[in-house]
Amino acid sequence: MLRTLSEEDVTDVLELDALLSVVEDAFHKQAAGAVERPDRPHFPVGTGLDPADPDEPLGTGLVMPAYLHGAEHYATKLVGVHPGNAARGLSTVNAQIALTDAATGLPAAYLAGTTVTNARTGCIGGLAVRELATAPVTLAVLGAGTQARWQVRAVAAATDLERVRIYSPSDSKHDCVAALDPEIDAEISAAESPEACVRGANAVVTATTSHSPVFPGEALDPGALVVGIGAYTPEMQELDATTLESAARVFADVPEEVAEIGDVAATGLDASALHPFADVLAGRAGRESETERLVVESVGSAVLDAAASEHLLTVAREREVGTVVEV
Repeated sequence: MLRTLSEEDVTDVLELDALLSVVEDAFHKQAAGAVERPDRPHFPVGTGLDPADPDEPLGTGLVMPAYLHGAEHYATKLVGVHPGNAARGLSTVNAQIALTDAATGLPAAYLAGTTVTNARTGCIGGLAVRELATAPVTLAVLGAGTQARWQVRAVAAATDLERVRIYSPSDSKHDCVAALDPEIDAEISAAESPEACVRGANAVVTATTSHSPVFPGEALDPGALVVGIGAYTPEMQELDATTLESAARVFADVPEEVAEIGDVAATGLDASALHPFADVLAGRAGRESETERLVVESVGSAVLDAAASEHLLTVAREREVGTVVEV
């Protein structure tokens, strides 16, 4: 028997306070080597479908498997990243997650994975700001899509969030503010430029699919924390060299993979210069002064998807949420 959880079901059982702890525990397990996390292939998809530009892909497909030692299930996530979806009124990132019984190999659950992906990624930003930003938090978010909203929600759940500024080159920034304003107990507004967004912020999160820097590093305040969420390939870049090279330390969720993204490629840094973000959560590293700049780079990890999905399935079973089918 297989339990299926729709996006509505996932939303019903998802609570950010609980998920923050689940994601933090997953980071500890990953750092301890108590996980299986094979390489995640990513490849262009949709080539040949656009008659106007048949040689260009429409998106990127990813396959992300993972298992945490001792868990009842292992996870396989299938992801599509399609920047053109914004114009279609669809999410840029869409995903499905299959959970398989680790003892028998039998299918156990199938989850609509887009909200899982967005929420667990939001928790990365929430944990980073909780651990490394000064308080109270003035948050600048570059990007105004679904992931930007989850970043704000998670930071609000994890910290003393005082004000939020949202920037996007399109009018989507106003839509983002309107959507979040009823949810967030903080002052929230749209910024008219990247510089206006980040100036005066002690926490900056980039949540875009950009291939070039989304704000100038010179605009950052002393002591600012910058969390780069969007870039995960050599072609993608959200942060300029100034931002990374002016940082006292650069933390990474998966240092060997972060070393290959466009943000880092634009600098003289390599994997040896990146500090594991898990060290921050374990108390082995962190902020050493109020004025030093810090950067956290995240490419995401299927380990977080596996942990989040296992948790949500447990809650769904307890509450009898979802649809059970025979396969």
